[in-house]
Amino acid sequence: QVWSDYLNVQLHPRSIYVIQQYNHNGYSGRLEAFGQGERLLQEQGCVEELEDRLHFYVEECDYLQGFQVLCDLHSGFSGVGAKVTELLYDEYSGKGILTWGLTPLSCISFASLRIHLLDFSPQDSQKNFYRLMNTVLGIVHLSSHSSLFCPMSLNGSLGLK
Repeated sequence: QVWSDYLNVQLHPRSIYVIQQYNHNGYSGRLEAFGQGERLLQEQGCVEELEDRLHFYVEECDYLQGFQVLCDLHSGFSGVGAKVTELLYDEYSGKGILTWGLTPLSCISFASLRIHLLDFSPQDSQKNFYRLMNTVLGIVHLSSHSSLFCPMSLNGSLGLK
């Protein structure tokens, strides 16, 4: 039903949080815009659930030094990541927050072989605009609430053309 079902590593049940608004009978909808992700974490129930899961692990730490956040910059999850880092920054102000902003690789070329991993068609200008705005807003918000922000991609232009 979810991506974690395909992992070879067993995750603790408290470490997985499925966003029900974007899971429809096994077909996952998409968070396309930064604002959708931000709005998702402004809902009281979602924030409380996230805080409960976070406190479960924080209480297990003997000496908490900080957090690592991995966030997709191209989708609405950049808004989710921005709100999560803001929550961590506010609640654990003395702890380090290392944030990795991840962007997908549009295609890989091997001589004449071209493998398309994601479809970035030039005709779909609205999706490309969303991707650009998500990336820009994600970089700005994530870097302002992180001790260190590191954008990461195999694409030299962070997927922005």
